[in-house]
Amino acid sequence: MSKKQTARLVVMGVGGTFLLLGSVVALAGSRNAVTATADIQLCSDPSVVIGSTMLREEKSDEGVKRITVSIHVKGLTPGKHAVHIHETGSCEPCGTAGGHFDPGPFGVTNPDANHPFHSGDLINIEARGARGVGNLQTVTTRITLSDGPLSVFDEDGSAFIIHDNEDSYCPDGEVAGCAGGSRFACGIIRSVD
Repeated sequence: MSKKQTARLVVMGVGGTFLLLGSVVALAGSRNAVTATADIQLCSDPSVVIGSTMLREEKSDEGVKRITVSIHVKGLTPGKHAVHIHETGSCEPCGTAGGHFDPGPFGVTNPDANHPFHSGDLINIEARGARGVGNLQTVTTRITLSDGPLSVFDEDGSAFIIHDNEDSYCPDGEVAGCAGGSRFACGIIRSVD
């Protein structure tokens, strides 16, 4: 008998117990979500951690995997900064993270080409105040945390990069620096068990 069937039997027998069992069933389902995290460190000094990210994968009603990406950082210059998932899980130096995450036979990892259509392209984060605090929460269906062709946990992993400048989303095509320019911070994406 499934958990849902058990809940229905209890509801018929004892109506007040439904809320408790319904909550238990919902919590058990949410435990099946796949999560990952990354500590964001400065490219200029990897010993300095300026923030963190949390990723949570859940299936939509249509079966598509939705990833909620939450980022909190401090120490950025005020204004908007490009945020991308890069193709390699390496941050020392930040250039070893490679290009933008864009798997598949027709993938293009050059940050300023095929932009903003890479799997790892995200929206800008905006830093405010004297401490340069930035918070970003967005949802993407372009990547997955679980196994499959869009998984950020491929053979060489993946990393977040926060850039010095804003991502213009390259409206004029391939123009050097249009995707945010030089790399300010990096964080290797790690699975949460």
